Amino acid sequence: MNTPLPAGKTILVIDDSSSFRTVVKLALQKAGYAVVEAVDGEDAVAQLDTHPPALIVCDVNMPRMDGLSFARHVKTTADHRFTPIIMLTTESQDAKKAEGRAAGVRAWITKPFQPSQLVDAVARLCP
Repeated sequence: MNTPLPAGKTILVIDDSSSFRTVVKLALQKAGYAVVEAVDGEDAVAQLDTHPPALIVCDVNMPRMDGLSFARHVKTTADHRFTPIIMLTTESQDAKKAEGRAAGVRAWITKPFQPSQLVDAVARLCP
């Protein structure tokens, strides 16, 4: 049974590491956000219409559909093209960041990270 989530406060967290998703989920829930989890881009695509997110936090390197491919997909959908995306990843190369900006990514946070850094970025993009 799906529990209804607060409108406008739902964050979709996409990462293939369950322990990492848990760390992110706990930080966001502590800040008052509801969290929906996905294990990769394909799983996240399936979640978009079931739990429309106010914001997406996404890793880059994942199986089946990576984060940049997912971001490009989201930006082509009418219902979600304006949903802010934050990349939370080990990737720090300028070329990857530029590829992210071109795909519509609004912020880029490099792992390891401070949970407060993520919560601050989410609060700026999802007031």
